[in-house]
Amino acid sequence: MAMSFNNLYLLTFCVSLVLSLSSISIADNKNHAAVPLQTICHSTMDPTYCKSEFANYKNGSYSIYDYCRISVRNSLSQSRKFLNTMYSYLQNPSSFSQSTIRALEDCQFLAELNFEYLSTTHDTVDKAGDVLPTSQEEDVHTLLSAVLTNQQTCLDSLQTSASNSRVKNDLSSALSNDTKLHTVSLDLFTKAWVPDNKISWQQHGGTKNNDRLPLNMSKKARAIYDSARGQGRKLLQTSDGNGSVVVSDLVVVSKDGSGNFTTINEAIAAAPNNTAAADGYFVILITEGVYQEYVSIAKNKKFLMLIGDGINKTIITGDHNVVDGFTTFNSATFAVVGQGFVAMNITFRNTAGASKHQAVAVRNGADMSTFYSCSFEGYQDTLYTHSMRQFYRECDIYGTVDFIFGNGAVVLQNCNIYPRLPMSGQFNAITAQGRTDPNQNTGISIQNATIKAAEDLTTVVGTVETYLGRPWKEYSRTVYMQSFMDSLIASVGWHEWDGNFALSTLYYAEYDNNGPGSDTSNRVTWPGYHVIDANDAANFTVSNFLDGDNWIPQTSVPFQMSL
Repeated sequence: MAMSFNNLYLLTFCVSLVLSLSSISIADNKNHAAVPLQTICHSTMDPTYCKSEFANYKNGSYSIYDYCRISVRNSLSQSRKFLNTMYSYLQNPSSFSQSTIRALEDCQFLAELNFEYLSTTHDTVDKAGDVLPTSQEEDVHTLLSAVLTNQQTCLDSLQTSASNSRVKNDLSSALSNDTKLHTVSLDLFTKAWVPDNKISWQQHGGTKNNDRLPLNMSKKARAIYDSARGQGRKLLQTSDGNGSVVVSDLVVVSKDGSGNFTTINEAIAAAPNNTAAADGYFVILITEGVYQEYVSIAKNKKFLMLIGDGINKTIITGDHNVVDGFTTFNSATFAVVGQGFVAMNITFRNTAGASKHQAVAVRNGADMSTFYSCSFEGYQDTLYTHSMRQFYRECDIYGTVDFIFGNGAVVLQNCNIYPRLPMSGQFNAITAQGRTDPNQNTGISIQNATIKAAEDLTTVVGTVETYLGRPWKEYSRTVYMQSFMDSLIASVGWHEWDGNFALSTLYYAEYDNNGPGSDTSNRVTWPGYHVIDANDAANFTVSNFLDGDNWIPQTSVPFQMSL
């Protein structure tokens, strides 16, 4: 019998407690009572490291909340040290090869994010009482999960791209030690503040019904806006028909010079910094055309909304790839980390081709980000769902090897997934989810998708194997629900990464799928694979997995909360 998600989680938790040498349980001490260090650490993933972290506190009287605050404070301190190390290395880049510089640039970028994430986490837990509001608990859980993802991404870039062995070895050692510390911080946070049995997310009120338009909008921009509004209002309305998008400002990008800007990057640079959700979206209308640009939306560019003229009309394209010396992380044609990002009616491409291996079309690390009616086109590693909470609705995704990958908390709903023709000797793997820690709130949930062969694969179906996914990292987690799977899906469903790696620690599940490729009778028999029921599938819906009903409505993108 397939073990349910809840039962598997409970079993893991119980086994860890059995290892404790103390009879005092942490669960009984969620009331600021003192908990022995031995009890705290024996329930973590690395008890030896945990005890060394708190060596100076072993004779004190500390609650689970105190230990978590101490660990987060130490994590913040270490993240500052690592960031300063990155600055030091890149002060004199001429001493390194281009490949090493690119790996270091990845690490600096990610270290800056981690310092910000841990600063926010520290501020929250330092002031928190016994219970955090659900939204704050979800936010911090997401931030601490992303910290570990960023650590792993830096390490991956160093190991695959850095040619300087001294830099690689020194930084890999530092990353390993810091990751152990951040792992303890995440572990203790989940024990202290994440409810043992989460209830359904609270429903919140709808968005405002007024559009705030700039007074100085040009006639051309207003005409385009009104046209987009006439077409897009129907596309953007919520399921109840009452939603609307609050707009703080609007600009137009047009290659022919008729708009405010001729490039997307110029428009993004003009957007205000660090806007709040209540201020509304800075909307960038991108008219039809092929934009050969590498776009990166920084963390301070929050609540941007990019609206194109439609799939295969507004196209953002590039061809960076690992064969030509880029890391996977910085090969992206389009990258975003700014919170609250929304994209609609746009095609994102990486045209490097199958022979160039990893070549990302979009890399997304933006919390509470939404892509609606977009197309992602590439071969290996097309859509990098790197970190944080993400929602995709009615999108087309094309690729070959691991073409939906990363470690965000991701729901793809009503999307078309098109495996295409890979290089000779390769097989297709739709997903390669990268969860490295069982306490991370991450995974890929695919609901109501249609999985069919792309046109170039249709003539060779049966000679190219296509799988639902394979475990990139040890706790890889992917769920397919209520989706159509055509005959191209191999009968075993899933493919190993390397021998027995992760087969007992991953969580792969299928629920209520249909089509000739959905038959589960010959699926893999790995300990981590499950055919689940509706109760378990509900954990991976927009509402429960993303807290999406708390933030998606403001985008006016339609979504289904549950099964």
